[in-house]
This record gives sequence, structure tokens and C-alpha cells, in this order.
Amino acid sequence: MIRIGIGGWSYKPWRGSFYPEGLRQADELNYAGSKLTAIEINGTFYRTQSAASFAKWRDAVPDDFRFTVKGHRAVVNKKVLAEAGEGVAWFFGSGVTELGDKLGPILWQFPPYKKCDLEDFDAFFALLPDEAKGVKLRHAIEVRSRSFQNADFVDLARKHNVALVYADSDKYPAIADITSDVVYARLQRTVEEEATGYAADDLDAWARRAREWEEGGTPDDLSTFAGRADSQPREVYVFMIAGAKVRAPHAAMALIERTS
Repeated sequence: MIRIGIGGWSYKPWRGSFYPEGLRQADELNYAGSKLTAIEINGTFYRTQSAASFAKWRDAVPDDFRFTVKGHRAVVNKKVLAEAGEGVAWFFGSGVTELGDKLGPILWQFPPYKKCDLEDFDAFFALLPDEAKGVKLRHAIEVRSRSFQNADFVDLARKHNVALVYADSDKYPAIADITSDVVYARLQRTVEEEATGYAADDLDAWARRAREWEEGGTPDDLSTFAGRADSQPREVYVFMIAGAKVRAPHAAMALIERTS
């Protein structure tokens, strides 16, 4: 399965460009769920949400829709990640499991100043639970320092079955090694001059890569740092994030069309 979407769903410039004129703000998630196949919830990085909110969001989208959820900054900003266990437990007790079967990977996004410390990340990965309140959990991490571009870190992520986010970005390092049964990509180069955010040729290329990931391969045109992972079908998440945000929904829909 390839799931494609955007970050969040409440953004004023999308009203009249993505959302139809006159659509009630309360109906925006339902509309987004009819056009996209995934949404990355970013607000959880800054503050917890209520269990009731997660349940409401769960019920607003189709059965095959998925939410990914960004882990709280109190966890990823810990100086010593091995000491983040209390924060991890608190986060999963906050209501996120109300998403149930519609919960995709948890995204742990680290700041650029966080450097590769294999021992500390080994301890952190060991803290990440496989389930909470009967809901299966999967984890993806986004690192933003080039110190992580090495085979030892890739091998460590594979050991713990943690996905490494691929960032298509002018600012952050790209790591395309497959380390989990999930692939997670965040495409950050949308431009306002393109009605679909990315040019047609670029969307064609990302559609090809997404299908290759889904089939168990690793695209030859992306940077890897360790040996290839075992070939097996994988669930793929691709989000149009950053860049010209107003174009993100159209970029996502254009990519869905190419991968359907």
C-alpha cells in the first residue's frame, strides 16, 4: 500500500484553492480524507491532544486512511535520549491510540544540532514500544545532521526495525536506506509556480520510487550508506511537506493519481 498526503489539514490558504468555497471548517478533515490517503499530524510535537480529539479525527476519514503522528518535542529534545522513557510512556498515554487501526507510524523528528551518538540512539530505540493499549506501533525517525549518514547508524535502525525518513530537501540530509517494514518520505521542494507543486517529470520519478519501495526495492538514484535491505513488500508513506505549502494538496493528489 502506498499512502500519500500532507501535513495537517487546517491551513487558511487551502480554503478556495484545495477546499471548495463555502466548505465549513469543521468539514475540512472529512473532505481531505476523500481526496488524500494519509495526513501527518504535526501539532502533537508542541502539545498533546485529547483522546476525544483523536477519536473524532479517526471517525472523520475512510477506513483505509492513515494518520501519522509526530512525537512530542519533550522526547526528542532530551539531551540524553536514554532518559526519555518517561516522556515516551506519557506520550502514548495521552490519547494517540484512539486512532486505532488508522494510526500509521509515529514520527520522531530530531533537531539539526542532534548529532549521531550510536549508544544513545540504541538506548532510545529500545524505549520505543511495539504496542500501546492493544494498538500496534511503528516508528520512523527524521534526523537533520549529516553525522547520521553512515552505515553504522543504518544498521542500528535496522536492528530495531525503525524507519529512517527520507527527506527530499535543500536543507536536510537524505538517507534512502530501508531499515523497516515501512518507508516514510517527506518531500519538501514544492514550488508555487507549479500548479501541482512538483513538475510532472519529478512527480513521475517519485511515483516510480514509491512503487519500487512498495515492492521491496531501493531506488538506485537515491543516496544509501549501507547494504540493501531484504526485498519484501512494504507499506509506503509519502507526504508533501514544506516548500510552497499552498501547493501541497495538489502535489499529493497528482502523486496519488500516478500511483493508483
